[in-house]
Amino acid sequence: MALLEVLKYPDPKLREVARPVLTVDDSIRKIVSDMAETMYAAPGVGLAATQVGIPLRIFVIDVAADGEPSQLQIFINPEITERVGKHLWKEGCLSFPGVAEDVKRAKQVTVRALDLDGRPFDLVAHDLLAVAVQHENDHLDGVLMIDQVSAFARRRIGRKLADQTRTADTEA
Repeated sequence: MALLEVLKYPDPKLREVARPVLTVDDSIRKIVSDMAETMYAAPGVGLAATQVGIPLRIFVIDVAADGEPSQLQIFINPEITERVGKHLWKEGCLSFPGVAEDVKRAKQVTVRALDLDGRPFDLVAHDLLAVAVQHENDHLDGVLMIDQVSAFARRRIGRKLADQTRTADTEA
């Protein structure tokens, strides 16, 4: 297993639309393993392959609370087939460190994907899991959290990230 570099906004690779996985084999299982290790080390609750520069339709999610056993879920070639309800959820993103914004999402989604053995499954997700599925699926389509917020919030995020960059440059 290896830690992968999480791309930070505004890296143009974050805007790439991911390609479908053609065959779930050992190379895909290695990518998933590395992605899970990277997500846990960050720490985060989800990570899309495009966030680590791999333009494939894969994401991993674990919404277990601190102190609970891992609930790693793997989604290969995911497709959201149903969205129900609406709510605001304060979202963060590993590609936007230190940023959290309210984003309007479906309260419940149904997602169809493949597992690590290449078998299809359907999952009905609610609340945080539904938010994470939508957020990570957006990444696979080149859609970022910043695209889901108001113009005012986008400016605020831009200023915060610019301040972080300036601080990092002066500390280097």
